Amino acid sequence: MLHFSRLKTAAILIATAIGILFALPNVLPQSVLQHLPAWLASSRVTLGLDLQGGSHILLEVDGAALRKERTEQVRDEVRNVLREQKIGYSNLAIRDTTVSLRLRNPDDRDKALTALRALANPVTNTLFGNSTGEKDLAVTAGDDDTLAVSLTEAGVNARVRSAVDQSIEIIRRRIDQLGTVEPNIQRQGADRILVQVPGLQDPQRLKTLLGQTAKLTFRMVDMSMSPEQALQGRPPPESEVLEGPNGAHYLVERQVRVSGEDLVDAQPGFDPNSREPVVSFRFNNNGAKRFAATTQEAVGRPFAIVLDNKVISAPVIREPILGGSGQISGSFTVQEANDLAILLRAGALPAPLKVVEERTVGPSLGADSIEAGKVAAYVATGLVAVFMLAFYGLFGVFALVALAVHVTLMFALQSVLGATLTLPGIAGIVLTIGMAVDSNVVIFERIRDEEREGRSAISSIDKGFSNALGTILDANITSLATAIILFLLGGSGPVRGFAVTYILGLLTTMFTAYTLTRLMIAWWVKWRRPATLPI
Repeated sequence: MLHFSRLKTAAILIATAIGILFALPNVLPQSVLQHLPAWLASSRVTLGLDLQGGSHILLEVDGAALRKERTEQVRDEVRNVLREQKIGYSNLAIRDTTVSLRLRNPDDRDKALTALRALANPVTNTLFGNSTGEKDLAVTAGDDDTLAVSLTEAGVNARVRSAVDQSIEIIRRRIDQLGTVEPNIQRQGADRILVQVPGLQDPQRLKTLLGQTAKLTFRMVDMSMSPEQALQGRPPPESEVLEGPNGAHYLVERQVRVSGEDLVDAQPGFDPNSREPVVSFRFNNNGAKRFAATTQEAVGRPFAIVLDNKVISAPVIREPILGGSGQISGSFTVQEANDLAILLRAGALPAPLKVVEERTVGPSLGADSIEAGKVAAYVATGLVAVFMLAFYGLFGVFALVALAVHVTLMFALQSVLGATLTLPGIAGIVLTIGMAVDSNVVIFERIRDEEREGRSAISSIDKGFSNALGTILDANITSLATAIILFLLGGSGPVRGFAVTYILGLLTTMFTAYTLTRLMIAWWVKWRRPATLPI
């Protein structure tokens, strides 16, 4: 029946009005948006990198650095476990990805093998979380009382995969704190990460922000000799020489007293005395206890703050710091202090990242793309309008009104969901315009068929809508399933952007082409009581 209850009519009109309301900020000038409520003013479609310009960087996990760090960890684990088992050894050394040693007592061979093999962990399948049956370490014994602990290829590959997953999350946290909108961050292959940040025209700052591992440690300065003596001779085995600001060097203990992992917050600010930019930090309970214990026992000694194996500053501890907070100073600029705070809040990368490819898309190129997309949309809409008016007359007008609401609702949904509109997304909008009109064509042709069979005008309209519903649902649901699969398996940002736009277009098509068009025709029938159809 063409009759609509008041409740159903109100629901359709309210949904349409809400859609228009949320789509409106996309066409209003900035001067008007400033006077709108914040929740409405922020309801705007986010343009992708190809439309508004921005920075594009392809990063690669430094596999060599990852192997080196893991091998050094294994060396320390081997040293600790042999000491715990009271097994004597000598010539502990690293060669490539192998840690080798010589046992002092050949009778300890079996005991040492058992202890070292306990260090190996099973390699898991990242897709199902099941063990692959392989270990991340291989322990072998030589004929001359030597033992070797080597990284396995399966273990290294698993560690690289894990590093990529962790890096993606940390990169996302770092970029989010820049204040940019809708960055595209995704895995590329086994060890690469693609980062696209629309609207950011400073790729150097992005490179600096993403290129730092940001591994922060607090360590004591070794006062047993000067850094110059350590560089000329042989530094103590438990210390190393690190570079500091302005070319200075420091002899720093290898032991980490407090790790950056214990930080819970870091904020840029200004020193109240010198008015220089600083970074204030705060530890969790564990970090606060370790920081307090260290500063209590080392009053009067320099305390090195080390970021990525470089000493930022080495202040002398004047008194115990018991509150679990402090500040880092180092002749920072305001932006350097802000970026350091961002790095510390986001956390350290599990491995260094190398820039493989970088490029900046200018806003002028994006403006050309938008203009080309507008022209395509205008031409498509114009041709559709001419066709509908020529073939269906007044009903064609109803279809065009529904089409306008359809496009409006698409932009409203994209604004509310925070979806990013890319150039392929504009193609998706143009495609759904054709899909929306196609649904109306099916309905109108069904109405014509019913009229040819001798039904009255009102009966033909009612029967035509009812018979067309199954065809419309079948076509749109099939297309919807395909679009969802495209979104899930498409991989790249542009493909997924097209899929999102297409999915939203199909959903609004089923609402406007059937429900809204039917409501307008019902109003016309109620007003005119036609004896014949205007098709």
